[in-house]
Amino acid sequence: MEELVGLREGSSGKPVTLQELWGPCPHLRRGIRRALEWLKERLFRVGEDWYFLMALGVLMALISYAMNFAIGRVVRELKTMLSGVVLEDYLDIKNFGAKVVGLSCTLATGSTIFLGKVGPFVHLSVMIATYLGRIRTKTIGESENKAKEIEMLAAAAAVGVATVFAAPFSGVLFSIEVMSSHFSVWNYWRGFFAATCGAFMFRLLAVFNSEQETITSIYKTSFRVDVPFDLPEIFFFVALGAICGVLSCAYLSCQRNFVRFIKTNRYTSKLLATSKPLYAALVALVLASVTYPPGVGRFMASRLSMAKMGQTLFDNNSWALMTRNSSPPWPAEPDPQNLWLEWYHPQFTIFGTLAFFLVMKFWMLILATTIPMPAGYFMPIFIIGAVIGRLLGEALAVAFPEGIVAGGEVNPIMPGGYALAGAAAFSGAVTHSISTALLAFELTGQIVHALPVLMAVLAANAISQNCQPSFYDGTIMAKKLPYLPWIRGRKIGSYPVTVEHFMNCTLTTLAKDMPLEEVVKVVTSTDVAQYPLVETRESQILVGTVERTRLMQALQTEPASWALGQQRFLQDILAGGCPTQPVTLQLSPETSLYQTHSLFELLTLQTLFVTSRGRAVGSVSWVELKKAISTLVNPPAPK
Repeated sequence: MEELVGLREGSSGKPVTLQELWGPCPHLRRGIRRALEWLKERLFRVGEDWYFLMALGVLMALISYAMNFAIGRVVRELKTMLSGVVLEDYLDIKNFGAKVVGLSCTLATGSTIFLGKVGPFVHLSVMIATYLGRIRTKTIGESENKAKEIEMLAAAAAVGVATVFAAPFSGVLFSIEVMSSHFSVWNYWRGFFAATCGAFMFRLLAVFNSEQETITSIYKTSFRVDVPFDLPEIFFFVALGAICGVLSCAYLSCQRNFVRFIKTNRYTSKLLATSKPLYAALVALVLASVTYPPGVGRFMASRLSMAKMGQTLFDNNSWALMTRNSSPPWPAEPDPQNLWLEWYHPQFTIFGTLAFFLVMKFWMLILATTIPMPAGYFMPIFIIGAVIGRLLGEALAVAFPEGIVAGGEVNPIMPGGYALAGAAAFSGAVTHSISTALLAFELTGQIVHALPVLMAVLAANAISQNCQPSFYDGTIMAKKLPYLPWIRGRKIGSYPVTVEHFMNCTLTTLAKDMPLEEVVKVVTSTDVAQYPLVETRESQILVGTVERTRLMQALQTEPASWALGQQRFLQDILAGGCPTQPVTLQLSPETSLYQTHSLFELLTLQTLFVTSRGRAVGSVSWVELKKAISTLVNPPAPK
């Protein structure tokens, strides 16, 4: 039945439908149509990415908050029942659901497996960005733009970090430090805009769910603002940074060697290849047995989630002084008003439980990183660093119970400030980043310890970066994934080494005057992605490249205009429509290793051709670069 909307002006009273009412208004209809077309053009105009970035931020915030909410509900249900006596298809959206479910299950284990969600959330954010980019490309009808895609992926990485910690500034800077060797300042606004949208929505959802009254920091602290630390304490903060740097080197070395052992050991490698669920179950059983609260877990605050651990460790009161003259019993259930008691046990002192936590979580986290499941490793090392700082802070509080005298005034030492500095320093040393200092400030909402925290982070990085590769680089090396070694700042004399010393001189070229019979032999006997195209077999002047897939398609489609028995050449195929690409960047045999490495790193290249006076004489890929750098760092023994 048609909807009756009113009477036509001057009519006899007969009602009219909506279609009849708008029919006689062509000018108005055209105006509305033009307005809608203008709106569509503005929204999807090339170069305007605000809507894309805002949608990305809001989506990731919704997913992050929904995951946290679901994990909390699942854990409480489980608790009632028990007391009732993760490079092909890497960014495919099909993997999104599996990643979310797997990560939720990992986080639901709480402190048992002791893993976070930063890394997987960066992956999820990049997946969403790739999917939204494809929708955008199809909507506006433009061709794929690799440069634009890389810009959006950089912003997506920042969103992934920001929506976990609600920290937009450190989210952008941390993603740049960890995932980019070079970064274009033009992408700054993209990352900050998307990260701000995601962080704002993430905290706003907590307000809507009545978890908080307003938008606040994740870890609330109550540090003194007037005199947060005395000047002599700067020495101890720097010493804490040095301790974190040394311990991070030990952790990185053990973690990398253990991953290699798991990959090369005959039994574990076979188990991972054939029965990954069984391996994950065995590791989870070991970790769950150790962290069982009525057992050993009572000495390592195993009843606290990772978020609660952070909240308690940043407490500005000294637990050692609070329990020095008393021995409170270990509560049967965690007390929400005194969660710090989870770090205390009558059989242990505060120093004993903190030290035991460090020793146990050190090897347990290394073991957990070998489980083939989606999980993040930043938050665990952040908590371990907080425990290191808390341990030093408690020791200083006991050594100076009234505080350190400075300028005639005495202020009590706040162990929570040392926990904050330790968390930033250890996590920064493990990941080779400085932005963890800013992350610590955004997480707590206070910046009173800016100078000592930054000094601790710098001291830790000075030791770690000179001794060990970062956690991410070490994992790449242990898993034998493709990567470029870092040579900047190394005194290995990279300038005297030129391309002619390490380039691949075996180069398969295709000439325009090459008969098709020879072209077919080359294509069928090799499996390279593209071939260098030269003018003639004699001159070998490089004029471009041709993709193997396109060339095979052209060879299989023989034009009907060709006469039988007529000899044909590659140039006939090219003239028939087989596309070629120009070579816009080439290397010279005299190009230095340092310059070559910088080009590959800056432009994210895979292969470059080497020409001498226009002639193709070789090629350089990651394989040749890595071999050349390895030869310089570890020169062969003289014969």
